[in-house]
Amino acid sequence: MRSQVIVKWSDPSVYRFDLEEAQPMPHDQARAWLDEQFTALQCEPIRLTGKVLTADKVLCVAQAAGEERFRDAAHQDWARSYARAASAALAKPVVTVDLLTQTVGY
Repeated sequence: MRSQVIVKWSDPSVYRFDLEEAQPMPHDQARAWLDEQFTALQCEPIRLTGKVLTADKVLCVAQAAGEERFRDAAHQDWARSYARAASAALAKPVVTVDLLTQTVGY
């Protein structure tokens, strides 16, 4: 099955992570990884109610980490972990995180 995460900052700045060869991350581990990154990057809930959905965490963590974490080779391991966690936590084979429109698509 095709498994891919796309993180888009703008039309020329699109980062694709093909996860077909990667070891799948267990769902609970993926959620824990995103929770840890959400806290470490000092992300804030985007909803007025304060409730944080998994898709919100995926979006906020990418935004707080910044484009350089996806672009620079020095951060390739982090970016790949992000992609694995996003795919597993959302339980979707193809995930698109669009920072320009602030949306997560499946």
